[in-house]
Amino acid sequence: MIFTIIKENAYYDSVTLMLATDEVKAIKGVEEALVGMGTDTNKELLKDLGMLTEEAMKASDNDLMIVVKGDEGIKEEVLRVLDEFLKGGAEEKESMEESATSLESALKMLPDANLVLISIAGDYAGREAMKALEKGLHVMLFSDNVPLEEEIKLKKYALDRGLLVMGPDCGTAIINGAALAFANVVRRGKIGIVAASGTGAQEVSSIISNLGEGVSQLIGTGGRDVKEDVGGMMFLEGIRWLSEDEDTDVVLLVSKPPAPPVVEKAVQLLEKSGKKGVVHFIGGEVKSGSVVVGKTLEDAAVKAVLLARGEHLEDREYSYYEIVGGRDIAAMVKEEAKKIDEGRFIRGLYSGGTLADEAMVLITKETGRVWSPSPIDPSFKLENINESREHTVVDMGEDEFTRGRPHPMIDFTMRKERLIKEYLDPETAIIIVDVVLGYGSHPDPASEIAEAVSKARKESGKYKLIVANILGTKEDPQGYEKQWRVLEESGVVVFPSHASAVKFALEVWKELVS
Repeated sequence: MIFTIIKENAYYDSVTLMLATDEVKAIKGVEEALVGMGTDTNKELLKDLGMLTEEAMKASDNDLMIVVKGDEGIKEEVLRVLDEFLKGGAEEKESMEESATSLESALKMLPDANLVLISIAGDYAGREAMKALEKGLHVMLFSDNVPLEEEIKLKKYALDRGLLVMGPDCGTAIINGAALAFANVVRRGKIGIVAASGTGAQEVSSIISNLGEGVSQLIGTGGRDVKEDVGGMMFLEGIRWLSEDEDTDVVLLVSKPPAPPVVEKAVQLLEKSGKKGVVHFIGGEVKSGSVVVGKTLEDAAVKAVLLARGEHLEDREYSYYEIVGGRDIAAMVKEEAKKIDEGRFIRGLYSGGTLADEAMVLITKETGRVWSPSPIDPSFKLENINESREHTVVDMGEDEFTRGRPHPMIDFTMRKERLIKEYLDPETAIIIVDVVLGYGSHPDPASEIAEAVSKARKESGKYKLIVANILGTKEDPQGYEKQWRVLEESGVVVFPSHASAVKFALEVWKELVS
């Protein structure tokens, strides 16, 4: 049976509702459940689960939906467990709020703090950021949906006072060894990073750490900073800061393509800094006689490591396996191509937007076109974000997928359902996924992917290639080696970098269609 309860105007944050859903799913007799706000995204998920009822269809964005599939007679137990959980969460939140109800009270508790991380609704985030700047604090603005004019105002104010504003929508930073928001446990070292890209920053910093080098500072800026309207104010300021940092020998810049004037200024600053420089603008071009250009995130990270070690660089692309020893990729390609039962297209399902962009760039070079909700070429924009065409890459962290739900680095529900759906599509031959470790991410992401792969292969009865890259370090709380083992045991082919994973998928595809 399926039963639905709608609680009007009962708002809870997406992480609380994700945890509440897990609590309900653990009840004996419950087959499937969703506890979430009545957003279009959640209704689409219910539809995919075969649980979209008339009551749920009528729910508004402000209404709480409780939709459960299971044995008869479990309704009362579901409501009891849910009420206890939500009540407990409210009491915990109230206790936390008593500890620090404002920026002022937080500063009384930590009077020596010099940086504030702000994660509240975008409508209010700018106001709190200005309060922090007025108190002489650096700001990491995790919040998104901050108006453009407010971002410009904050950054101009900060520049005049020698302060940093990392964000809005800045997901990753590592300052003086402290990992902020979504970040990994990386070694301290002499490579400084300025990044207008969250998962891009995580990818390069993790590779650097896994290769035995370390990061002095990782300054995030938010993706909008490098666009023409903002002019790269904090991206350029980050380069200046690292140029003056005695603990930084190599400066690595990572971003989606900045506005041309920002590229020119950034390269000029790096050339004049006296530091060794590496630049990687995903899908963009950089021309410089003295700055090293990375062709992929992996290539940029490896080149930064080699520069930090004082080694000579050749004019070519480098890989992770050149440093740690290789695998017989050619043999693996032929073996996997022989095992694939059906399909001829690649599907990428990502939680990291930068990785999704890099996948599109690499796949497009080989196939000519890639469909996506946010494609490189606007001609290949998906009409329906939930329906793939030919080669498709989807960033499931985009706003269209996360309204009313936690980010897919935290909640795997939608990505698991999409993975199964893509696997059952007879046109799909290869699926690429990212598995992001570190602070803020799911405590056991590999098990979530493995569960979906197992279910998909059982329902399909066919073999299709699943390729994953693990973005993380050996010191991350999820356990790098454990995550690798869980994925391999489920039949997933695993790589330690994103570019190597995508290139492997492409080699298998070429073998398949040749």
